[in-house]
Amino acid sequence: MRLMISAIIVVALIAVATSMLRSRPRSVELLAAAMPSLNELHDTARVNQLPVQEVEDQSLMYPAGIKQ
Repeated sequence: MRLMISAIIVVALIAVATSMLRSRPRSVELLAAAMPSLNELHDTARVNQLPVQEVEDQSLMYPAGIKQ
């Protein structure tokens, strides 16, 4: 009898968990639809007008350890 009750509880928990995972909140769908594209974000922030930065090669600052 206990085994049957445990099995019913496990099946019910699995059903609840799968239904919760499948359903997405409506607010998440609306936020994803309202999000602008990456190109629009770059145009809005005027990324193309930023100055180009030179990056120094720092590979010699931290040389690999000496193998023995």
